[in-house]
Amino acid sequence: MLLDGINHVAWISKDAARLGRFYAEVFDADVGPTRTHGDDGTETMTSIRIGPHTELNIFVIEGNTEAERQTPMWGRGRIDHVGLQAASQEAFTAIRQRLIDTGASDGTINDFGAVQSIFFRDPDGLEGEVLVAKSVT
Repeated sequence: MLLDGINHVAWISKDAARLGRFYAEVFDADVGPTRTHGDDGTETMTSIRIGPHTELNIFVIEGNTEAERQTPMWGRGRIDHVGLQAASQEAFTAIRQRLIDTGASDGTINDFGAVQSIFFRDPDGLEGEVLVAKSVT
Protein backbone atom coordinates (compact mmCIF):
# COMPACT_ATOMS: atom_id res chain seq x y z
CA MET A 1 0.00 0.00 0.00
CA LEU A 2 1.18 3.49 -0.77
CA LEU A 3 -0.86 5.24 1.93
CA ASP A 4 -0.62 5.04 5.72
CA GLY A 5 -3.89 6.66 6.78
CA ILE A 6 -6.08 9.71 6.34
CA ASN A 7 -4.55 13.17 6.72
CA HIS A 8 -7.81 15.06 7.22
CA VAL A 9 -11.54 15.08 6.73
CA ALA A 10 -13.16 18.42 5.91
CA TRP A 11 -16.74 19.35 6.64
CA ILE A 12 -19.04 22.30 7.10
CA SER A 13 -20.30 23.34 10.53
CA LYS A 14 -22.41 26.16 11.92
CA ASP A 15 -20.26 26.44 15.07
CA ALA A 16 -16.61 25.33 14.92
CA ALA A 17 -15.94 26.42 18.52
CA ARG A 18 -18.72 24.19 19.88
CA LEU A 19 -17.52 21.30 17.73
CA GLY A 20 -13.93 21.85 18.89
CA ARG A 21 -14.98 21.74 22.54
CA PHE A 22 -16.81 18.43 21.94
CA TYR A 23 -13.86 16.74 20.20
CA ALA A 24 -11.44 18.07 22.84
CA GLU A 25 -13.65 16.86 25.71
CA VAL A 26 -14.44 13.42 24.31
CA PHE A 27 -11.31 12.57 22.28
CA ASP A 28 -8.60 14.77 23.88
CA ALA A 29 -8.25 16.47 20.48
CA ASP A 30 -6.12 19.58 20.00
CA VAL A 31 -8.11 22.48 18.58
CA GLY A 32 -6.13 24.92 16.47
CA PRO A 33 -6.95 28.55 15.81
CA THR A 34 -9.77 29.63 13.52
CA ARG A 35 -8.46 31.32 10.41
CA THR A 36 -10.05 33.12 7.50
CA HIS A 37 -10.22 30.84 4.47
CA GLY A 38 -11.20 31.59 0.91
CA ASP A 39 -11.15 34.81 -1.07
CA ASP A 40 -14.26 36.68 0.03
CA GLY A 41 -13.93 36.66 3.84
CA THR A 42 -17.16 34.70 4.45
CA GLU A 43 -15.42 31.41 5.28
CA THR A 44 -13.29 30.24 8.20
CA MET A 45 -11.40 27.02 8.87
CA THR A 46 -10.54 25.46 12.22
CA SER A 47 -8.25 22.42 12.42
CA ILE A 48 -8.96 19.83 15.09
CA ARG A 49 -6.13 17.31 15.47
CA ILE A 50 -7.66 13.95 16.44
CA GLY A 51 -4.60 11.72 16.00
CA PRO A 52 -0.90 11.76 15.21
CA HIS A 53 -1.54 12.12 11.46
CA THR A 54 -5.22 13.05 11.28
CA GLU A 55 -7.24 16.19 11.70
CA LEU A 56 -10.71 17.49 11.04
CA ASN A 57 -10.81 20.67 8.98
CA ILE A 58 -13.99 22.42 10.04
CA PHE A 59 -15.36 25.13 7.78
CA VAL A 60 -17.93 27.74 8.69
CA ILE A 61 -19.33 29.46 5.61
CA GLU A 62 -21.66 32.41 5.96
CA GLY A 63 -25.04 31.63 4.38
CA ASN A 64 -24.28 27.94 3.73
CA THR A 65 -27.02 25.63 5.10
CA GLU A 66 -25.41 22.24 4.42
CA ALA A 67 -24.57 21.74 8.12
CA GLU A 68 -28.32 21.69 8.85
CA ARG A 69 -28.98 18.68 6.59
CA GLN A 70 -29.00 15.42 8.50
CA THR A 71 -30.90 12.41 7.22
CA PRO A 72 -31.04 8.75 8.23
CA MET A 73 -28.09 6.43 7.63
CA TRP A 74 -27.40 5.77 3.94
CA GLY A 75 -29.40 8.87 3.02
CA ARG A 76 -26.72 11.40 3.97
CA GLY A 77 -24.94 11.69 0.66
CA ARG A 78 -21.72 10.26 -0.68
CA ILE A 79 -20.01 10.11 2.72
CA ASP A 80 -22.33 8.70 5.34
CA HIS A 81 -20.25 8.73 8.53
CA VAL A 82 -16.69 8.86 9.84
CA GLY A 83 -15.07 5.87 11.56
CA LEU A 84 -12.41 6.78 14.14
CA GLN A 85 -9.86 4.26 15.40
CA ALA A 86 -9.39 4.12 19.17
CA ALA A 87 -5.72 3.91 20.22
CA SER A 88 -6.38 1.00 22.59
CA GLN A 89 -9.12 -0.92 24.38
CA GLU A 90 -8.62 1.40 27.38
CA ALA A 91 -9.03 4.46 25.15
CA PHE A 92 -12.19 2.93 23.63
CA THR A 93 -13.64 2.41 27.12
CA ALA A 94 -12.84 6.01 28.13
CA ILE A 95 -14.25 7.44 24.88
CA ARG A 96 -17.42 5.36 25.27
CA GLN A 97 -18.02 6.75 28.77
CA ARG A 98 -17.35 10.31 27.62
CA LEU A 99 -19.80 9.91 24.73
CA ILE A 100 -22.44 8.65 27.16
CA ASP A 101 -21.69 11.48 29.61
CA THR A 102 -22.10 14.13 26.90
CA GLY A 103 -25.32 12.55 25.60
CA ALA A 104 -23.71 11.87 22.21
CA SER A 105 -24.29 8.09 22.44
CA ASP A 106 -26.41 5.59 24.31
CA GLY A 107 -23.30 3.43 24.77
CA THR A 108 -24.38 0.46 22.66
CA ILE A 109 -21.35 -1.59 21.62
CA ASN A 110 -21.59 -3.23 18.21
CA ASP A 111 -19.80 -6.51 17.50
CA PHE A 112 -18.39 -6.69 13.98
CA GLY A 113 -16.29 -9.81 14.40
CA ALA A 114 -12.70 -8.60 14.65
CA VAL A 115 -13.71 -5.15 15.95
CA GLN A 116 -16.13 -3.50 18.33
CA SER A 117 -17.65 -0.10 17.69
CA ILE A 118 -19.84 2.57 19.19
CA PHE A 119 -21.80 5.13 17.18
CA PHE A 120 -22.22 8.76 18.25
CA ARG A 121 -23.60 12.07 17.01
CA ASP A 122 -21.50 15.19 17.40
CA PRO A 123 -23.07 18.59 18.22
CA ASP A 124 -23.70 19.24 14.50
CA GLY A 125 -25.59 15.95 14.20
CA LEU A 126 -22.84 14.30 12.16
CA GLU A 127 -22.71 10.58 12.80
CA GLY A 128 -19.41 9.08 13.85
CA GLU A 129 -18.22 5.68 14.91
CA VAL A 130 -15.32 4.70 17.16
CA LEU A 131 -13.76 1.32 16.54
CA VAL A 132 -11.23 -0.88 18.32
CA ALA A 133 -9.84 -4.32 17.56
CA LYS A 134 -11.11 -7.00 19.89
CA SER A 135 -8.62 -8.25 22.44
CA VAL A 136 -7.20 -11.67 21.65
CA THR A 137 -7.64 -14.05 24.59
